[in-house]
Amino acid sequence: MDMENHPGGMVVVVLGLLTLLTALVNGAVIVAICTTKKLHLPANYLICSLAITDFLVALLVMPISILYITMETWSLGQVVCEMWLSVDMTCCTCSILHLCVIALDRYWAITKAIEYARKRSARRAASMVGIVWVLSVFISMPPLFWRQRPSSNGLQQCVIEHEHLGYTIYSTLGAFYIPMIIILILYYRIYNAAKTLYQKRGSSRHLSSRSMGSQNSVDHCRVSHTFCVSDLSNSDPTLATEKLNATIRIPSFETDVDGQDEKNQICTSRERKAARILGLILGAFIFCWLPFFLKELLVGLQVLQPSQLISDFLTWLGYINSLINPLLYTSFNDDFKLAFKKLFKRKDHV
Repeated sequence: MDMENHPGGMVVVVLGLLTLLTALVNGAVIVAICTTKKLHLPANYLICSLAITDFLVALLVMPISILYITMETWSLGQVVCEMWLSVDMTCCTCSILHLCVIALDRYWAITKAIEYARKRSARRAASMVGIVWVLSVFISMPPLFWRQRPSSNGLQQCVIEHEHLGYTIYSTLGAFYIPMIIILILYYRIYNAAKTLYQKRGSSRHLSSRSMGSQNSVDHCRVSHTFCVSDLSNSDPTLATEKLNATIRIPSFETDVDGQDEKNQICTSRERKAARILGLILGAFIFCWLPFFLKELLVGLQVLQPSQLISDFLTWLGYINSLINPLLYTSFNDDFKLAFKKLFKRKDHV
């Protein structure tokens, strides 16, 4: 990269701050989940695993990228280059696949609320995380079997090669395009399910039957607990069932009208909030990663040959998703907010 064409020192400072923030925010999420008993829920284990993956991006991938940009040439040797590219592709792919698994978990939580509450366990979360890592390795590792670097005059560049079009298509589909399609479909269905349940609640306002009231409360429970981790995601199926039963207790006939109006207002507020969360999650994911993977595919097809500056910018745009993820997946959850407050207060007292 031609560092004379832009303020190189400022770029390094900004990238360094982004790396530090990514490590700190993801580290805070990991510590909060590990030290707060209320957050020991299967759905949160997926978020913790995502935070660990994004923390690895900040620890193992981003600093070396900063060094490479600063030096303008690769000076760490062939072995480190192979390791860095492999870790980069594996961790970034794993981060994206985690978003897919979290979307799937939330989809099951709203479409199969009672049934999935019994199945939602720590073991199930661990198996989902294991599958994500295995898929990430299978997507990122093949180039190690054919990639050869020049060793006579030393290695000057350490970049992803695009000499195998088949692998470029395979890796971009597996690491981004297929997960993106799955995430879009799942969140679209989640939104439709929430909208349908809200319409059921709206129509049930004019009915006074106890059966409709009970179904209305079940629907409220399913929607309100889908987007932020809830008590229903407890790993103990018995406790989850008890809490669900407590949630669907039928109110007295006299207080039904006022209580129902209040519930509908709360539901409307929560669904608008849920829609905002969905929009932010999808928007951030697509904004950060689509340009990079579009560039990768076009380069593989020999349609585009971007400058190193553009390539670095698109790569770091993808890295920034590792900073945004923990903010989006925890900021809207009251349990996480309390855990962070306690965590920071504890640090202040030390």
